[in-house]
Amino acid sequence: MPARRGPLTAQPSDADLRLLRIFRQVVECGGFSAAEVELNISRAAISMAMSDLETRLGLRLCRRGRSGFALTDEGAEVYEATLQLQAAVEDFRTRVNGLHARLKGELNIGITDNLVTMPEMHITHALSALKARGPEVRINIRMIPPSDIELAVLDGRLHTGVIPALKTLPGLDYLPLYAERSRLYCASGHPLFEAQEVTEARLAECDAVVPAYAQTAAIKACHEPLRADASATDREGIAFLILSGRYIGYLPTHYAERWVRDGRMRALNPARWHYLTHYCAITRKGAPPNLVLDGYLEELRRLVDP
Repeated sequence: MPARRGPLTAQPSDADLRLLRIFRQVVECGGFSAAEVELNISRAAISMAMSDLETRLGLRLCRRGRSGFALTDEGAEVYEATLQLQAAVEDFRTRVNGLHARLKGELNIGITDNLVTMPEMHITHALSALKARGPEVRINIRMIPPSDIELAVLDGRLHTGVIPALKTLPGLDYLPLYAERSRLYCASGHPLFEAQEVTEARLAECDAVVPAYAQTAAIKACHEPLRADASATDREGIAFLILSGRYIGYLPTHYAERWVRDGRMRALNPARWHYLTHYCAITRKGAPPNLVLDGYLEELRRLVDP
């Protein structure tokens, strides 16, 4: 019989849970020999596991010998406690897994303006899939400038954001989403609207609206040939001035498409005057676990890299 120890004070370890699983199987099979097949381990290994468990608990759990296998009174109590423990562990696993299937909580997102017309619609589809997974999820969207989105994600006011990839900050993680193409446009009534050929010299003669927000060096280079006579803090402001018929300016093709289709705008030499803006989803490094955010990012990754 193992030496008597005091009450069990330490938390059950993974090794303890394994020993208890073996013990339960031995009890339910009625002995070591019958448990060999169910456990797929040797009788000697089972015997050693039972001895280790008895030592760990400081109790004799069963009698084994020529007369067969039988539980002691303490063994019967430990068997009942094992059933309760394993049921509690399974209930925990089921409830946690259920949280993944029934998401609850909020998702706070910051998005740069005028992305809703992007043909890929990764954000829209990811939000739809998230809502299907968690009907009780509350989604809050803020349309704010990229720099404000970065700060809000860093300080926890936003869970995630979608911004142009202009620079990287050490406190953020980045998930590339898509590239947005922009072209140079004028509107009906502008001198270049009916022009057959548009040269750099002709562009330099025209008033242009340029963005008053951060751009990459490559995008700034595309604006250098233009005569910057106006500025706008967002793409909608640029569109307003282009549609006045007095200015030329760059707009995303997906955003300008409605006016091009109606014959109110045209792209100027689109094979030459264009550039790409890369967008990404950002999250804070080391942020606390958040099943709603994880679910949203999972759907985004599925769309970006199917």
